[in-house]
Amino acid sequence: MERLPGFRDFYPEPLPTADVGSADARQFIFNRWRNMAQRYGFREYDGPPLEPLDLFTTKSGNEIVGQLYNFVDKGDRAIALRPEMTPTLARMISAYERNYKKPIKWFALPQLFRYEKQQKGRLREHFQFNADIIGESDRAADAELIALLIDTLRSFGLKAEDFVIRLSSRQAWHEFFVRHQGDPAREYEFFQIIDKLEREAPTESDKKLKEVGFTLERVNAFIEQAEPTDDLRLILDNLKARGLVDFIRIDYRVIRGLAYYTGPVFEAFDKKGDCPRAIAGGGRYDNLIGLISGGKVNLAALGFGMGDVVLLDLLKARGLLPGFDAGIEVYCLVAQEALRTESLRLVQDLREAGLVVEYSLTPAKPDKQFKRAQELKARHVAQLERAEGGGLIARVKNLQNRQETQVAPEKVTEVVRRG
Repeated sequence: MERLPGFRDFYPEPLPTADVGSADARQFIFNRWRNMAQRYGFREYDGPPLEPLDLFTTKSGNEIVGQLYNFVDKGDRAIALRPEMTPTLARMISAYERNYKKPIKWFALPQLFRYEKQQKGRLREHFQFNADIIGESDRAADAELIALLIDTLRSFGLKAEDFVIRLSSRQAWHEFFVRHQGDPAREYEFFQIIDKLEREAPTESDKKLKEVGFTLERVNAFIEQAEPTDDLRLILDNLKARGLVDFIRIDYRVIRGLAYYTGPVFEAFDKKGDCPRAIAGGGRYDNLIGLISGGKVNLAALGFGMGDVVLLDLLKARGLLPGFDAGIEVYCLVAQEALRTESLRLVQDLREAGLVVEYSLTPAKPDKQFKRAQELKARHVAQLERAEGGGLIARVKNLQNRQETQVAPEKVTEVVRRG
């Protein structure tokens, strides 16, 4: 029986083959995501992996259905596995926003599902770090979110020479369109062409632009000028005050979801080309909560998402993943079966003290137990012995420096922590 295409099994390291996921690496990423979000004052939320299908079609239109795992359940409800988290967030905020002071700063680490063609950096499931700020229209919120994104990537050891945040604005393109007297009825069509500039041949883009009254030369001149709008200047000034502006580049090629984003948008990209896909992306979506709530709740909103697949590829390429082992701090040797009861008491005491402890569940020769301790890369081994007077002593050996200490059993924790 094999797993479904585009899905992953996660094994503890060392991995049996290269084509399975690392549960240790996944937890390493989750811990960094969660830690940085909490440093910024974000609170964790979650929602169900199954949602009504119309939650996603309301946001993205019926064309998204072809990308979803969707079906009719036993209650004749059209439902889908969540392909993204923001519609769930909008639904939850719409229901109980009065219970929370604004701005609301929430994050989530959901598993998301899309029935799409598998490509490098894209599977049919992935985990994602979502961070959103609800109820704040000031551009300080945009800067706060971008700073969180930068610091999250920095927490993995990535530096300014490794990645860049490409900052853009939907409003900038709207102003460009109006300034050059574009036909309002064709503005969305114009945005679609801009969105595909990096994926289509220049001749094709120029042809399409001329059909809506523009030229590729004029569009490229605007992009190359990279003159920030007033709202982008506010964001840049805020990030400069934090010492983070070196991670930012104004790049109007970034336009993102056409029917979704309403203001500043941004994407994080690998500077060295190891990962051609965006590491993360987001922006302001001030209309979504009103759309999901049927106009009952209207709150400014912005957020970003960072997937684990692209991030993991990048960390591997840069050699930034740590070595993973069982993290055993003490392996308790039961050298004398007559002392198993006392050894179990020691195991329990050490675990209650917060240490990671392992031991042989069944009788085994001391050398076999010691070999197991080495396989697990235990930092220390400890074993109980009877002293000449009948009391118990513990021998604790540091397997890194080979130093051995003899102490009373209740002092083992102290010796281990001292190293």
